[in-house]
Amino acid sequence: MLNNELSSIEAAASLIAGQAAVLLYFYNDNCAPCISLRPKVKQLVAEDFPELALAFINSALYPELAASYSSFTNPTLILFFEGREYRRESKYISIPQLAETIGKPYGMIFE
Repeated sequence: MLNNELSSIEAAASLIAGQAAVLLYFYNDNCAPCISLRPKVKQLVAEDFPELALAFINSALYPELAASYSSFTNPTLILFFEGREYRRESKYISIPQLAETIGKPYGMIFE
Protein backbone atom coordinates (compact mmCIF):
# COMPACT_ATOMS: atom_id res chain seq x y z
CA MET A 1 0.00 0.00 0.00
CA LEU A 2 1.22 3.43 -0.89
CA ASN A 3 0.06 6.13 1.50
CA ASN A 4 1.27 9.63 0.67
CA GLU A 5 0.46 13.24 -0.06
CA LEU A 6 0.51 14.40 -3.68
CA SER A 7 1.24 17.98 -4.68
CA SER A 8 1.40 17.97 -8.48
CA ILE A 9 -0.60 16.89 -11.48
CA GLU A 10 2.45 14.97 -12.73
CA ALA A 11 2.80 13.01 -9.47
CA ALA A 12 -0.88 12.03 -9.55
CA ALA A 13 -0.73 11.00 -13.21
CA SER A 14 2.43 8.98 -12.60
CA LEU A 15 0.86 7.18 -9.64
CA ILE A 16 -2.29 6.31 -11.58
CA ALA A 17 -0.25 5.10 -14.56
CA GLY A 18 2.14 3.06 -12.39
CA GLN A 19 -0.31 1.24 -10.11
CA ALA A 20 -3.09 -1.23 -10.90
CA ALA A 21 -5.39 0.33 -8.29
CA VAL A 22 -5.35 3.87 -6.88
CA LEU A 23 -7.61 5.81 -4.53
CA LEU A 24 -7.19 9.58 -4.58
CA TYR A 25 -8.56 11.30 -1.46
CA PHE A 26 -9.18 15.04 -1.92
CA TYR A 27 -9.58 16.97 1.33
CA ASN A 28 -8.89 20.20 3.14
CA ASP A 29 -8.06 20.85 6.78
CA ASN A 30 -11.21 22.93 7.38
CA CYS A 31 -13.53 20.09 6.40
CA ALA A 32 -14.86 18.14 9.39
CA PRO A 33 -16.06 15.15 7.31
CA CYS A 34 -12.62 15.00 5.67
CA ILE A 35 -10.92 14.80 9.05
CA SER A 36 -13.24 12.14 10.48
CA LEU A 37 -13.29 10.01 7.32
CA ARG A 38 -9.54 9.93 6.70
CA PRO A 39 -8.53 7.41 9.42
CA LYS A 40 -11.44 5.16 8.46
CA VAL A 41 -10.36 5.10 4.82
CA LYS A 42 -6.74 4.45 5.83
CA GLN A 43 -7.83 1.54 8.02
CA LEU A 44 -10.10 0.09 5.31
CA VAL A 45 -7.33 0.17 2.72
CA ALA A 46 -4.69 -1.21 5.10
CA GLU A 47 -6.85 -4.09 6.32
CA ASP A 48 -8.92 -5.07 3.29
CA PHE A 49 -7.18 -3.71 0.18
CA PRO A 50 -3.40 -3.72 0.77
CA GLU A 51 -2.55 -3.51 -2.95
CA LEU A 52 -4.58 -0.31 -3.37
CA ALA A 53 -2.37 2.80 -3.54
CA LEU A 54 -3.89 5.50 -1.35
CA ALA A 55 -2.87 9.10 -1.96
CA PHE A 56 -4.09 12.31 -0.35
CA ILE A 57 -4.44 15.70 -2.03
CA ASN A 58 -5.05 18.88 -0.05
CA SER A 59 -7.49 20.79 -2.26
CA ALA A 60 -6.88 24.06 -0.43
CA LEU A 61 -3.11 23.92 -0.99
CA TYR A 62 -3.25 22.50 -4.53
CA PRO A 63 -6.46 23.79 -6.14
CA GLU A 64 -5.08 23.26 -9.65
CA LEU A 65 -4.56 19.58 -8.87
CA ALA A 66 -8.09 19.22 -7.50
CA ALA A 67 -9.50 21.06 -10.52
CA SER A 68 -7.59 18.82 -12.93
CA TYR A 69 -9.61 15.89 -11.53
CA SER A 70 -12.85 17.92 -11.38
CA SER A 71 -12.86 17.65 -7.60
CA PHE A 72 -14.73 20.74 -6.43
CA THR A 73 -16.07 19.51 -3.08
CA ASN A 74 -14.46 17.82 -0.10
CA PRO A 75 -14.06 15.06 0.66
CA THR A 76 -13.95 13.51 -2.79
CA LEU A 77 -12.59 10.01 -3.35
CA ILE A 78 -11.74 8.90 -6.87
CA LEU A 79 -11.04 5.23 -7.47
CA PHE A 80 -8.92 4.14 -10.45
CA PHE A 81 -8.35 0.63 -11.76
CA GLU A 82 -5.73 0.06 -14.44
CA GLY A 83 -5.45 3.77 -15.20
CA ARG A 84 -9.15 4.44 -15.64
CA GLU A 85 -11.54 6.19 -13.31
CA TYR A 86 -13.90 3.56 -11.93
CA ARG A 87 -15.93 5.41 -9.31
CA ARG A 88 -16.16 8.78 -7.62
CA GLU A 89 -17.71 9.52 -4.22
CA SER A 90 -18.16 12.94 -2.64
CA LYS A 91 -19.36 14.51 0.60
CA TYR A 92 -21.23 11.81 2.54
CA ILE A 93 -19.28 8.60 2.11
CA SER A 94 -20.23 5.29 3.69
CA ILE A 95 -17.28 3.05 4.57
CA PRO A 96 -19.26 -0.20 4.02
CA GLN A 97 -20.45 1.11 0.65
CA LEU A 98 -16.91 2.17 -0.25
CA ALA A 99 -15.63 -1.31 0.66
CA GLU A 100 -18.26 -2.88 -1.58
CA THR A 101 -17.40 -0.50 -4.44
CA ILE A 102 -13.70 -1.40 -4.22
CA GLY A 103 -14.20 -5.10 -3.52
CA LYS A 104 -15.40 -6.58 -6.80
CA PRO A 105 -12.90 -5.03 -9.24
CA TYR A 106 -10.12 -5.33 -6.64
CA GLY A 107 -10.84 -9.04 -6.31
CA MET A 108 -10.76 -9.53 -10.07
CA ILE A 109 -7.35 -7.87 -10.33
CA PHE A 110 -5.54 -9.07 -7.20
CA GLU A 111 -7.14 -12.37 -6.16
